[in-house]
Amino acid sequence: MPTPADAPPFDRPALLSALRARIARLERSGATEALSARGEDAIPLSRAIDAGLPWGGLPRAALHEILAAEPGAAAGFAALVLARAGGTVLWIAPDPDAWPPGLARFGLSPAHLVLVRAPRAQDALWAMEETLRCPAVGAALLMTGALDLTAARRLQLAAEAGGVLGLLLRPDEDNASPTAALTRWRIGATPSDSASPHAIGDPAWSLDLLRCRGGRPATWRATWHGEDLVTEEGATPARQRA
Repeated sequence: MPTPADAPPFDRPALLSALRARIARLERSGATEALSARGEDAIPLSRAIDAGLPWGGLPRAALHEILAAEPGAAAGFAALVLARAGGTVLWIAPDPDAWPPGLARFGLSPAHLVLVRAPRAQDALWAMEETLRCPAVGAALLMTGALDLTAARRLQLAAEAGGVLGLLLRPDEDNASPTAALTRWRIGATPSDSASPHAIGDPAWSLDLLRCRGGRPATWRATWHGEDLVTEEGATPARQRA
């Protein structure tokens, strides 16, 4: 991930202190209440997708990778996952351009969203690792470019230590490279099911599960309708694919 030459120094102690204070205010009673509220089960996506995942959903305490074939669709899918993780969510990027009102459509409340600007790659990784180790956080997302395997493994270990779900949101470039993430997805946009030329319709996505530890690749077409992710009938779950 490129580093701007004129990026200001990253005040790590100040950021860590501010984040701890913010999380304490949001979670009220701290880590115990947060962990109890969200439980330790996997995060549900939809019945068809959950059936295709070995864990019956997207597991917490793990790193997951999202490749953005279409940036808006990928951001919407990420917001859905972050929202269902529960609790405080951190969105870490060189220059966060997430639009909270837009993410709220997918259930991610702006009141629970903390945007972290980290122009330097090493600072962004540090912020992500520290966040994943904090059990009072529900989930964290890092917008990044290519990530070496060592750095990804550190993030996976941090997620396991803190019990926090971590997302890597990357451009759809090299999807054949090794990854330490438990799952790797490619998210694209598909035409909506609106029959009216004057209505945009509900967001529709193509969801490609490229890699899944203990499972198999699969593809679904899904539509975000109201508060539900509705998968198209006939999609093949991962564990049933040859």
